[in-house]
Amino acid sequence: MSKPAGNNASAKASSPEMPFEEALEKLESIVESMEEDDLPLETLLTRYEDGAKLAKACQSKLAEAETKIKKLEKTAAGEFELTELAPTDDND
Repeated sequence: MSKPAGNNASAKASSPEMPFEEALEKLESIVESMEEDDLPLETLLTRYEDGAKLAKACQSKLAEAETKIKKLEKTAAGEFELTELAPTDDND
C-alpha cells in the first residue's frame, strides 16, 4: 500500500536557508522513496518537484562555496585572505 503524500518536504524544500547537508539528505530521501515506494503519479510528481528544488538549492550552495574559494588570495606574508571579486556579467 502506498504512503500518504506529505507536504512537509514541499514546505522545507523551498527554504533558501536550509544547510547544504540537510538539503542533500532530504534529496536523497526523496529519491529513495520514489524508487522504493509504489506511489500514485500525483505524489511522484510532487516529490519530483520537491527534489528539483532541493537539487537547485544544493547546486546554488556549491556554486557559492566555489566562488568563495576563488576569492581567496595569498597576501604578501603568505597567508590567505578573502577578497571581493569584481562583479561579472555572467547571468545563468
